[in-house]
Amino acid sequence: MEAPPVALVFIGFMGAGKTSAARAAASLLDARAVDADHEIERRAGTSIDAYFACHGEAAFRQVEEEVVVDLLDRPPSPVLSLGGGAVLSARVRAALARHTVVLLDVDVETAWRRCGNKRRPLARDRERFVELHTTRTPIYESLADAVLIDSGREHVRQAVPALRALPAGVKLLWAVTASGSYPVHVGEGLLESGFWPLPGRRFAITDDTVAAHYGVPEAAAELRIPPGEEHKTLATVEGLLRGLATAGMDHDDHVAALGGGVVGDIAGFCAAVYQRGVRVVQVPTTLVAQVDSAYGGKTGVDLPEGKNYAGAYHQPAAVLVDPATMATLPQGELASGWAEVIKTALIAGGALWDRVRAGAPLDRDLVLACARTKLAVVAADERDGGRRQVLNLGHTVGHAIETATAYRRYRHGEAVGLGLLAALTLSGQSELRADVAELLAARGLPVALDPAVDLEAVLTAVQRDKKRRGGRVGFVLVEAPGDVRPGRPVPEGELRAAVTELRAA
Repeated sequence: MEAPPVALVFIGFMGAGKTSAARAAASLLDARAVDADHEIERRAGTSIDAYFACHGEAAFRQVEEEVVVDLLDRPPSPVLSLGGGAVLSARVRAALARHTVVLLDVDVETAWRRCGNKRRPLARDRERFVELHTTRTPIYESLADAVLIDSGREHVRQAVPALRALPAGVKLLWAVTASGSYPVHVGEGLLESGFWPLPGRRFAITDDTVAAHYGVPEAAAELRIPPGEEHKTLATVEGLLRGLATAGMDHDDHVAALGGGVVGDIAGFCAAVYQRGVRVVQVPTTLVAQVDSAYGGKTGVDLPEGKNYAGAYHQPAAVLVDPATMATLPQGELASGWAEVIKTALIAGGALWDRVRAGAPLDRDLVLACARTKLAVVAADERDGGRRQVLNLGHTVGHAIETATAYRRYRHGEAVGLGLLAALTLSGQSELRADVAELLAARGLPVALDPAVDLEAVLTAVQRDKKRRGGRVGFVLVEAPGDVRPGRPVPEGELRAAVTELRAA
């Protein structure tokens, strides 16, 4: 017997935009979207609101389960959308397993603004509404094969080809920015599976260390650089650009950035300027790159005067994340990435901060949660006009430490970890600082600045931070996990005291 077709099934909380997203996807496929709530009303002969009022929620859930399981067992359309509570049924969750499940992510404030005071039986009491959002979110996330952070019609239509071609066992995040959208594929063994997210010839840029373990499948050419921040220079970029030209790369081809943050920054910058801009696929192989630097389109190289002083915004055409590559990372490099995990958790607050503070293991779900946090920030502010500056938490002092030590004394994550401690001191968060210091130490990261580091050189480098505006450096400070605020002025004496405290520790 022929197996039933696989459908795109949109799930999510009330107000996520499931019905409109399903219609957008169906229009691209020249099909009709089927909405489970509408089908329930058709079969019941009344509205859901009226059914709730007459029979109660428990009776409604029984009807909902029967209708939804029936739709999933014999999909009448390649695109379905479910009510927010349908996933509470074990039978529904089991029936979803063979379909491509797409979660439309929506924060509770947006959901309430869209649903509050409307004809929805579960959207009349705000406290109960927030409780439902909190309890249902983990269920949605556990079921989702893909997550879309924006349910806008065009974003959904752009994502459909990637959703339809999603390999088994691979998670998809759909990144949205003002200048374009792109897929983020996350899966164990993805790099060796032969899957590649873009058509056309690919030209790999990697470093000597990564190349000993991994390669880009079917690359037209592979260009290597020495590993290390000290090689993140304009001279390295010139050599790579000439190498791409010599290898015959055309404007329709694309760069594949295989490596950690340094490779990603350099290769992304090369892609931004080669023939005035070509596509780039980021393939991060380190923890810091997989949770942070591979997303958002920041590229650049260092100058002697400061870190990332020359660069460009150039969003990737796709990101391919294989957490299995972290198995070959040296322990120090893996530990270094935890500083970015902790930073991201402080920005996100809530469930992610609770997980990290409790000593969450490094797995695909943690990588996904960190990536979603950054993608949501970048979606709101692509070019550091405001909100995106929170991602600089810990980096102002951290970058200064790197610059003052010529990028030789500390790994990037080690310097950022020290910068986080300085930022928490400046925030007046002594208890939180102690918690973060404990988390850093548990991962083998330094919590004190080497006394040999020139304090004055660090303070001078802070004043050269590339994000200064009007001659003033704005710091990212923490009110509480999940409440991080950029652009805060800090008196010179307080900054000196915070950096001095690092040395004293």
